[in-house]
Amino acid sequence: MAYADHSETSSRTISIVIVALIHVVLGYAFVTGLGMKYVKKAAEQLNVIDVKEEPPPPDEPPPPPPKPADVPPPPVVAPPAIVQTPAPAPQITTAPVAPPIPVLPPTPAPPPPPPPAPPKAAQKAQPRGNPGSWVTSDDYPSRALREEREGTVGFRLDIGPDGKVTNCTVTSSSGHADLDSEACRLLMRRARFKPAQDTGGNPVGDSYSSRFVWRIPK
Repeated sequence: MAYADHSETSSRTISIVIVALIHVVLGYAFVTGLGMKYVKKAAEQLNVIDVKEEPPPPDEPPPPPPKPADVPPPPVVAPPAIVQTPAPAPQITTAPVAPPIPVLPPTPAPPPPPPPAPPKAAQKAQPRGNPGSWVTSDDYPSRALREEREGTVGFRLDIGPDGKVTNCTVTSSSGHADLDSEACRLLMRRARFKPAQDTGGNPVGDSYSSRFVWRIPK
C-alpha cells in the first residue's frame, strides 16, 4: 500500500516538471519572438505526451464486523407478591327503635240508659162494665163458625192514663189467626178502664191481661 502511494507521487511530480518546462519554453519563445510554428510544434508535442497513471490498487475488503459478545439474558425478576389486605367490615350503627305504640281499639260508647220505668201504679186500672160483654159468641166469625173452629185466646191490653186501650197483644194463640185478630179488634174497640193511679193519686198507664174462649153456641 505504501509502495503504490510512492509511485503515484513520483509520476505526478515528473508530469508537473514537464509541464513547467513547456511553459518556460513557450514563454521564452514568446519573449524571443519565435514564430508560431514553434509554438504549434511545441503544443503538438505537449498533446503527444501522455502521462500514464497506474491504476489504483483494488480496495481491500472491509474487515468482518466484530462478533457480538454473548450478552447473558437479563435475570428474571419475579413480580412482587400481591398482598390482599381484607377491607375492614363497615361499622353498622343501630339506632334505638322505639317500641311500637299499641293501638287500642276505640272504647265503645256506653249503651244509652234504659228509659225510666213507668211509675208504678199504686192502684191498678179497673174495667168499666162487664169484661164478658166485650167479646161474645154473637161476634163469632162466620167462616170459623161454618168450619166449627174453636179456641182460647190469651191477650194483654195496654191502657193509657186516660183509661183507653192503646194496644192489644196475643199472649197465647187459639190456633186460628182469624179468631186471634178478631178478638183483639173487638177488645180495642169495646174495652174501657178506670185509669190506674200512682201513690200521689195521678193517673198513670197500666196493663190488663186475660183470656177469651171462642165456643160455638149449642
